[in-house]
Amino acid sequence: MANGARNGSPVATGAEQIFGDLRAVADRVRADLEAEIAESSLELPAVVAPAAEISRFAREERARVLEAGVSGLEKLAAHRADEIDEDEAFGVEAIVLLQGRPAILVQRQDFASQRDEWAVLNGQRAAIKESLARVGRVEVTGHPSLDWIGTAFLVGPRTVMTNRHVAAEFSRFEADRDRWTFEFGMSARVDPAEELPVDGDDPAAAPPSVTYEITEVIGIHPDVDMALLRIEPAASDGLPTPLAVAADAPASLPGRPVYVVGYPAWDGRRNEPESMRRIFVDVYNVKRLQPGAATEFTPGSLVMKHDCSTLGGNSGSPVFDLTDHRVLGLHFGGRYRSGNLAVPLWELVDDPLLAKAEVNWV
Repeated sequence: MANGARNGSPVATGAEQIFGDLRAVADRVRADLEAEIAESSLELPAVVAPAAEISRFAREERARVLEAGVSGLEKLAAHRADEIDEDEAFGVEAIVLLQGRPAILVQRQDFASQRDEWAVLNGQRAAIKESLARVGRVEVTGHPSLDWIGTAFLVGPRTVMTNRHVAAEFSRFEADRDRWTFEFGMSARVDPAEELPVDGDDPAAAPPSVTYEITEVIGIHPDVDMALLRIEPAASDGLPTPLAVAADAPASLPGRPVYVVGYPAWDGRRNEPESMRRIFVDVYNVKRLQPGAATEFTPGSLVMKHDCSTLGGNSGSPVFDLTDHRVLGLHFGGRYRSGNLAVPLWELVDDPLLAKAEVNWV
């Protein structure tokens, strides 16, 4: 049996921990597949048939993976894990990612209605939409190889937070002046849009994106992977109110429902490219809502762990508490099957750099 099914899932949390009833999940996925097959058997109009061929191939590949995953879930439920083959193990991982730890597309500043494990998101829609509006993609001009780098989120009246390794791509430290400044010829901004268009939408009719120009590097934290940046709106509309950042730790962290918002990118250096292609069908670089759970924290440390399905472009993403929508952490790294790492922000409530940035502690 493959290690993925026996020793861990792609999100470092096994199917048994994510799903309460493995047989029920298997039955649900099978029913969904049967419905998809029935729908795909309908003959398409000639004008859309050629473009639909590629999409159909992707759906067929995904269906094959999920059918194997259903078989794997049934064996797990019957305590026959030692019989699971490589395809079934991968299929179980796909179901964990697609249903247990999904990366939900954000479109028109909203997300599709969810069901089963994540139906709870529907009741939190208004608060989640407020969170979505305050997270953007960090884009650069003048960089030799990149046009965007990661994610940032609004934490103060004119302040966004991201990772040190994101800001380092467009800034440098001037030792003689004891300050960070922009690299020569480079500029940066935060775009809270950058969504996958809805099918049928006319891109020309979409309202223009309101970006926030990064005007200053307030500071780079000396101990954690964090940067704080000053921003100004490019238009006259002003900035939304900042997110609420947790000033104290939640009552209990391991197992606590959380969600990440960001821009997962192709990340073949740290993840498995074939797995990513087969599961996510090559849709990257756009805004997503990624629910999961906090998994580990040692009081007094500067690292918390979570199991949301993140990729490289999530660098700088906020980790939200699904209960009260405060920002608990700053995501800074992760690895397929090993889990994700974030800075627990409440541990820095008295930090002078965050005071200088006017972080909105709540």
